[in-house]
Amino acid sequence: MNKKQIKRNVILGILFFLPVVFLLFLYPAKHNYIALDILEENVSDITGFTSDDTETIQLKDHITILGFLGTNPQDKYIAMSNLKELMYDKFKGFKKFQIVMVLPHSAKAEAEVLKKELSKYEYLEYWKYVYGTENEIKHLYNSLNLIKDLDENLATNDVVIIDKELNLRGRIDDRTDNEKQSNKAAYQLKSYDCIKVAELKNKMSEDLRIIFTEYRQKRKGNFNSETRRANELLNKSE
Repeated sequence: MNKKQIKRNVILGILFFLPVVFLLFLYPAKHNYIALDILEENVSDITGFTSDDTETIQLKDHITILGFLGTNPQDKYIAMSNLKELMYDKFKGFKKFQIVMVLPHSAKAEAEVLKKELSKYEYLEYWKYVYGTENEIKHLYNSLNLIKDLDENLATNDVVIIDKELNLRGRIDDRTDNEKQSNKAAYQLKSYDCIKVAELKNKMSEDLRIIFTEYRQKRKGNFNSETRRANELLNKSE
């Protein structure tokens, strides 16, 4: 074997084994995974709401982005367009993912117009609309214990993440590094404003990715539910 062939084989060997070595370095990191915080438990489900779908729509056993469009859903077109482009299009292939929008019965006709606008280029299979009474909508929203109230039209630009066990997920401490260094009081992130593109791209997208990773690791038996709690206690003791 001449030098040229040896050199070629060495280069091919390096190209083959380098990605394998890189993956081996990454593999142990999954055991140090930190889950997204549970901020509220026992969120009300939506089984009492109606929809046009033949299948039953529920929050339990799904990873859901939940929103409230109110009596004038077309007013939320920009917010919903952002949500579609930045969240739905990115996560629609994940198992048990769905977006659910809550509206009063009186808004059904206007919701159809919004639905056609959003699904102009593709059928949004995992984007659902459910309808309820004013009391049902308020009861569901109140179970989230959010800081902001629904407006007079039973609507908000904010959406939340609900996991398969009906827990509201988010961040216990959403401070920036600079805010932590200046000892600013901790504050939560419980909902995401769909008008703020940066909030969807930089925060909600990352938080959803963390949840999908968590459930994937649970299926594989690699998820340690104590990791997040241990990290919280460590931070409090510092």
